[in-house]
Amino acid sequence: MPRVSSLSERQSGEGVIEFRHVSKVYEGGDVGLDDASFEIVRGDFVFLVGSTGSGKSTLMKLLIKEIDPTSGAVVVAGKDLAEMDRKRVPLYRRNIGVVFQDFKLLPNRTVHDNVAYALQVTASSRKEVRAKVPDILRLTGLSTKLHHFPDQLSGGEQQRVSVARAFVNHPPLLLADEPTGNLDPETSIGIMQLLYRINLTGTTVIVATHDSAMVDRMRRRVIELSSGRIVRDEVSGLYAPRDMSTAEFGALLREPAPEPKRVREPGDEFDEAFRD
Repeated sequence: MPRVSSLSERQSGEGVIEFRHVSKVYEGGDVGLDDASFEIVRGDFVFLVGSTGSGKSTLMKLLIKEIDPTSGAVVVAGKDLAEMDRKRVPLYRRNIGVVFQDFKLLPNRTVHDNVAYALQVTASSRKEVRAKVPDILRLTGLSTKLHHFPDQLSGGEQQRVSVARAFVNHPPLLLADEPTGNLDPETSIGIMQLLYRINLTGTTVIVATHDSAMVDRMRRRVIELSSGRIVRDEVSGLYAPRDMSTAEFGALLREPAPEPKRVREPGDEFDEAFRD
């Protein structure tokens, strides 16, 4: 049987994200989430898996406060998102990097300017832009492409620009929605390696994906959804559970999970969004 981690095992108290019996029912009666409860601690790397319509996108939209739950509480850094004034939502979202399957790059801007735009909308100074953009382009392997436009790049390079833009502000939380969905397997590996390097800096990373090979290769935490319900929450999990021998299961329990370097205290970056 798969391992389901309890809150105590996940170091309760260090949580960046908590879903407390969260349900979301859309107009017309479609169920997005059904009584979902889990905690994600700072520095975690988590895969969300499940078929289309299982609830992954609903979960992501709740985290960026694009929608609100029908019942239950979505808590980020100890703060219930229901208590956040709508005027504060843009400020809150600045602390969340988002990577999309279809890249969402500005076609008339260069690689440099696409990444710089994420800083400009937060009123960063020119000095900050000059300092941060070259650093993130080096991290993402785009230093030689800074003057290229999106249509001059491969799909993998465009996704790297998307990741660079999402991470240039060094957010404490990064969400990736099917980041390898349009990419070939070899390119997908590079994108996942990049997300993992970002995770090692202390950023919490949540990836919604159908990429079974990548999930099986990385063996990180897996939360599986089905019809809006959490059916599996497994440490060092596979894309799909499989029957394993007692010896295999025991070895899995003894295997230590890599601990990312943690450089932030949870909640510091989000507090301003909740201030009066």
